[in-house]
Amino acid sequence: MASSVISSAAVVAARATPAQASMAAPFTGLKSASAFPVVVTKKSDDITSLASNGGRVQCMKVWPTVNNKKYETLSYLPPLTDEELAKEVDYLLREKLIPCIEFELEHGFVYREYNSSPGYYDGRYWTMWKLPMFGCTDSAQVLRELDEAKKTYPSAFIRIIGFDNVRQVQSISFIAYKPEGY
Repeated sequence: MASSVISSAAVVAARATPAQASMAAPFTGLKSASAFPVVVTKKSDDITSLASNGGRVQCMKVWPTVNNKKYETLSYLPPLTDEELAKEVDYLLREKLIPCIEFELEHGFVYREYNSSPGYYDGRYWTMWKLPMFGCTDSAQVLRELDEAKKTYPSAFIRIIGFDNVRQVQSISFIAYKPEGY
């Protein structure tokens, strides 16, 4: 008689389809708090919690944000010197990017004129100054082209961009020159 008594759980398991048999186990609750690390709070006068950006430069002052138009990468900094521009272009070349110079005569900043939907901005497309500098190996070549563009269009915004010819995207872009008053 004992052999003919079967539990209802065994009957359900015997009738389960292969898909049901491979289903994950149901949620069994949260893990205990002992598995999580203990948070240590620092005292407010602890000097080791001061902000730093890597240890070499501390408390660097940025360009004023009030009534300051947003341009490109690095636009929060004061205008770059020729030496700083050369270093940026050297980085661009080290990363195997193709330098190109673009200019904009009307707006050098992001603005909205024709559409107010999220993510849409006017002023994204600029005019290319000559062709991209394929085969460029020296930042001085780019800076000479930048000077020529400044002489030709002194009232234009000029930026240097870097194309990645493998991924076929623009990888870097920064303002190299702003006209007087900006």
